[in-house]
Amino acid sequence: MKKIILSGFFVLISFIGFSQSTSSEKTSIQVDFNKKIGDMTTMWAWFGADEPNYAYMRDGKKLLSELSAMSPVPVYFRAHNLLTSGHDTLTLKWGSTNVYTEDANGNPIYDWTIVDKIFDTYLERGIKPLAQFSFMPQALSPKPMPYEHYWKPGMPYNDIYTGWAYPPKDYKKWAELVYQWVKHSVGRYGKKEVESWYWELWNEPNIGYWKGTVDEYCKLYDYTADAAKRALPTIKMGGPETTGPSWNKAADFLQTFLKHCISGKNYVTGKVGSPLDFISFHAKGAPKIVDGHVQMNMGTQLRDISEGFRIVASFPTLKHLPIIIGESDPEGCAACGMKTNPQNAYRNGTMYSSYTAASFARKYALADHYGVNLKAAVSWSFEFENQPYFYGFRDLATNGIDKPVLNVFRMFGQMSGKRVEVKGNMKYDFKMVRDSSVRGKNADINALASKDINTAAMMLWHYHDDDVTAEDALIEIDLKGLPAGKIQFYHYRIDDENSNAYEVWKKMGSPENPTKEQIAILEKAGQLTLLSSPSYVKTNNGSLKVNLKLPRQGVSLLKFDW
Repeated sequence: MKKIILSGFFVLISFIGFSQSTSSEKTSIQVDFNKKIGDMTTMWAWFGADEPNYAYMRDGKKLLSELSAMSPVPVYFRAHNLLTSGHDTLTLKWGSTNVYTEDANGNPIYDWTIVDKIFDTYLERGIKPLAQFSFMPQALSPKPMPYEHYWKPGMPYNDIYTGWAYPPKDYKKWAELVYQWVKHSVGRYGKKEVESWYWELWNEPNIGYWKGTVDEYCKLYDYTADAAKRALPTIKMGGPETTGPSWNKAADFLQTFLKHCISGKNYVTGKVGSPLDFISFHAKGAPKIVDGHVQMNMGTQLRDISEGFRIVASFPTLKHLPIIIGESDPEGCAACGMKTNPQNAYRNGTMYSSYTAASFARKYALADHYGVNLKAAVSWSFEFENQPYFYGFRDLATNGIDKPVLNVFRMFGQMSGKRVEVKGNMKYDFKMVRDSSVRGKNADINALASKDINTAAMMLWHYHDDDVTAEDALIEIDLKGLPAGKIQFYHYRIDDENSNAYEVWKKMGSPENPTKEQIAILEKAGQLTLLSSPSYVKTNNGSLKVNLKLPRQGVSLLKFDW
């Protein structure tokens, strides 16, 4: 049962019938929509996957369309394996386009058919590429055999690093491939369109993805950037997409690369420095099983981000450049399901969605703290074709059924304008979460709020690292800075009962092959839903009070229009 009682400027929202008991202790949160603290950027509207060919499959097309529809700006998509040899291979952590082969005399043969199919699929849906020059075509690899890996979940991760991971045996041939790809893209899609994309070199070159040294990566970057700029002088080129900089080896690689771009000798021109239009690195958390339940570790991910921002900010001539966190996730392996990696059981339900809400808010805060230009935080999560339902992959949808986490991004899509001040008595600030994660007695009951010309919104979460049953949070919200008079109010919710296809699927008996009728029910259950019907509320000279209950790992979006 749900009821809304409107009385002057006071709104009481109560929920009866949840199985969890309620706490008598209230959390108070204050939002002042007149106190602006920064832009409500769309840095969340970036996604990616190892497997580029999934984009034009049935469920891939569906999900890309949904990603585009939920964002007020173009969504960007990052994918590996865009230059990998092979013919449209569809396996986990792999993909292929076969753009580059050679004839018997070693002359290049270019075939853009498959990579065009991928990018056409993006652009038809309003998606833009974060295009990656990777990985090494078989004909250019100095150790081409074995080339394609046959990794499966549960196998050692290092098995994926095969012939595609090496520096080129001919840097000039590589550079010509780069030049021809960019030139072809401009010819096919137009200069203005390609100028709006971002282009990068490789992925995580400080670990097994790159079988060369840091100096060899810098050399390849020089050849790549020079060739790309010759084809399109206004191209946006960046890197190096290292793993999390809280690891000293990743930090050293990132710093060495940035120093090279500023003051190193360019391997192509012989001059000082190399062009750099954005800087990229990764950030991952570290869940584990503790006393039979999943325990997340948001602090680990935020320390990666914090250290990356600190490193960039330490270079005065680079501090203004856009930063792209090229993979920003609760842990590392998207294709490792919960059967082989039980700590990944968080991925199907509301823990993933509440973690996402709470962690993205801290990314904004960390960027503010260091004064850096955070352009994007890429969620390395898409979908996996022809896999079991709710297998526990880190994906946004399973067989075309949206997971709760996707609805957090739908919530973000309704927030715009300026971020505004949020205060509260149970608040973890970003430093606390970064340094200690969310442990102990108190949960992270917090909010992110924004205000635009004719709308305001507040995303509210009840998060804890430990996935255990807990009492609902009683929250008293005091809102200021809204227009005087009557405004329209919407309340969206993600919890076990709302915007949650996983719980509906379990209630169906977890069918491995749902019927057509069941699929229709699951598709509907996977959408973002209102907790109650829209209503009009009257503010008291721009002030409004809202009392509500929020289950553990639940997320609410309160939206006001006028």
